[in-house]
Amino acid sequence: MARLFGTDGVRGVANEELTPLLAMQLGQAGAHVLTKETNHKPTIMVGCDTRISGDMLANALMAGVCSVGANAVYVGVVPTPAVAYLTRKYKVDAGVVISASHNPVEFNGIKFFDGNGYKLPDALEDEIEELIKNDMEGVSFPTGSGIGKIKYRTDAREEYINHSIQSVNIDLSGMKIVLDCAEGAAYYTSVEALKELGANVVAIHNTPDGTNINANCGSTHMEELCARVVYEKADLGIAFDGDADRMLAVDENGNLVDGDQIMSIIGNFMKEQGTLKKDMIVVTVMSNLGMTLMAQKEGITLEQTKVGDRYVLERMKEVGANLGGEQSGHIIMLDRNTTGDGLLSALLLLEVVAKTGKKLSELASIMDVLPQALVNAKVPNHKKDSYMEYPEIAAAIEELDRKFAGEGRVLIRPSGTEPKVRVMIEGKDQALIEAEAKKLADLIQNTML
Repeated sequence: MARLFGTDGVRGVANEELTPLLAMQLGQAGAHVLTKETNHKPTIMVGCDTRISGDMLANALMAGVCSVGANAVYVGVVPTPAVAYLTRKYKVDAGVVISASHNPVEFNGIKFFDGNGYKLPDALEDEIEELIKNDMEGVSFPTGSGIGKIKYRTDAREEYINHSIQSVNIDLSGMKIVLDCAEGAAYYTSVEALKELGANVVAIHNTPDGTNINANCGSTHMEELCARVVYEKADLGIAFDGDADRMLAVDENGNLVDGDQIMSIIGNFMKEQGTLKKDMIVVTVMSNLGMTLMAQKEGITLEQTKVGDRYVLERMKEVGANLGGEQSGHIIMLDRNTTGDGLLSALLLLEVVAKTGKKLSELASIMDVLPQALVNAKVPNHKKDSYMEYPEIAAAIEELDRKFAGEGRVLIRPSGTEPKVRVMIEGKDQALIEAEAKKLADLIQNTML
């Protein structure tokens, strides 16, 4: 059995790889592992995104939770960062999100938060996985009054909206903002939050039907938002992914402003305000070289870690940083929440726009984005970590490293959440790096299939 947990929980095609049986087992094992130190009847909070499979998997998971004697609180469709925040606010023992983030509708996922709202370390995930492999050996299943109950809360999303609004001190009156909600968990919370702050909100892709999540919209498909911002003569645009733990922006001219640029804007503003701890931002190896150059110029320390917001968070805690994230738009403000938070990121970016009086295009110019090509090679999921074992692939990568030495870089890595190997090349010539990245991705795909 391959490892169940990837970089962002357990992922798979719902009802095929991620079955109701596995969801129930994850509920049982997760509840047991995360609450075994408690001397009270434990409670686990459960939320989901808008996928049609969410109800099926959430109910199966909560059945598992109840079967080992724990209670469940179901808060329905809310963003992932809302579950992290509410887990802490309500002082429950753990939180679970049913979501596959930016992936298509057929996928779903299950990720856990501990009682403090943090994603689990590998050791705890391994413990949960070991219990499932060993048929719940050592887990007791109570009867009668020992069985857990499910409580349904409909007010949770309002609590998250209020928390988000209170995290900033801004008035967005007179500002026109286009919001792409990805037909996902942000469809209500983000729109209401910005309206309450006075913004003129043009919401698109905010009518989820269970099957249209991330479908040619949201932070993975920015083309429509870019065009709509220009058409509406809006001040800027914001796009979320399916579970709203990431966001990307669009300036008033319809140009993309990615996670690296957003962190640069927020980080420099925080540095000026004296609130950027250690004058440091934690980023991943995928961050653009332009961000490194920006940091050197502005006196900011960049701390790099491997790809995955969980690894960014771990490093932030280790070094005492309060801002970090990924180019993809996962941005963590550790003073305000314990995980990537799309709405909070948007509000902090809007705070810089509002308080400086500058257009987003001007703010984004603090960082020059160097040409970067990213091409995905689709490979069998069980093979994606072994691409270097193929001599022709290893030789091609070595040759590219030589070719771009001193004038760029080559980064190859398996996706933590999808059956893909990602090929990223940075260099001076966009056409050249795109051609080389596609050539290598094709080689990897054709060799490993």
